Amino acid sequence: MNEISVSAPGKFVILGEHAVVYGKPAIALAINKRFYMSVRRDNEFKINNEAADIRANPHLKYILGKNDMLPVSVHMDSKIPTGSGLGSSAALSVAFSAAMRSLCGGSLDESEIAKEAFEAEYFSQGRGSPMDTSASAHGYGIALNAQCEKDELLWEITKNEHTWNISKINVPSMTFVIGNTGVRAATGPLVEKVRKYKDSNGFAADIVDDIGKITLEGMNALRNNDIVGLGELMTKDHKLLSILGVSSNELNKLVKASLPYAYGAKLTGAGGGGSMVVLTDTPDKVCDAISSHGGSPFVVRTGVEGVRVSVKSE
Repeated sequence: MNEISVSAPGKFVILGEHAVVYGKPAIALAINKRFYMSVRRDNEFKINNEAADIRANPHLKYILGKNDMLPVSVHMDSKIPTGSGLGSSAALSVAFSAAMRSLCGGSLDESEIAKEAFEAEYFSQGRGSPMDTSASAHGYGIALNAQCEKDELLWEITKNEHTWNISKINVPSMTFVIGNTGVRAATGPLVEKVRKYKDSNGFAADIVDDIGKITLEGMNALRNNDIVGLGELMTKDHKLLSILGVSSNELNKLVKASLPYAYGAKLTGAGGGGSMVVLTDTPDKVCDAISSHGGSPFVVRTGVEGVRVSVKSE
């Protein structure tokens, strides 16, 4: 009997939050915090050696449905903090898609894994974009909705009336500190808040355009390994997101505390709470600053590979 071992990375959004909803580009970077999973055939569905209800696990249910609901035993071990905007559920979906494909002799093409995992996310949450699953499947860095050279295009994903282009970015190895505020904020209301502001105020619409321009500049900074320039763009982006009303006192406090030791800092994800991210070469000082201002820090690195699969024969 074969046991399939898989890992997939988490991610964070470095530039482009909220503006991406309006067709502007966004950039996500894979990080060295990974979701680990092993899967083998069994006579009933199990999670971590305990019988489980598949209906309570919609991400897994969707992918199992594509594989004739084959009963499997799944062991999961995530190093990605949940609820922090770092793509833990996307990494789960990517890992399980790859595992089931390997178990059933299917394709391990990154694009097919990314697309199936996105459908699993959509099935579970009723909304979303393929940014997180694409970043987890491919690794390194990806851009959503960005103009790119032909050899940079990874894949295209269409859902309902939306089409997203996913392109690759060569990402240097960089050190970031993620600071979690400990405050949970739902994405939907924040997206709706920006929509109302943008629709009623031309100034807000200009800010959304400016975030899109900053993201394109960030792509060039990554291509040129311009760490200083990238950090400056991050901080500028945070100020624009704050004007849109999606930051918070907790996020602003952690950003301000980190900047003396950083190239740049900003919120990451929907905002309102959750996490912020700091580009730095003195992570210990940034971690101390975040901790002393009420946040929970941890260090991550970029330039990491995407989903990986190995097969163990028993």
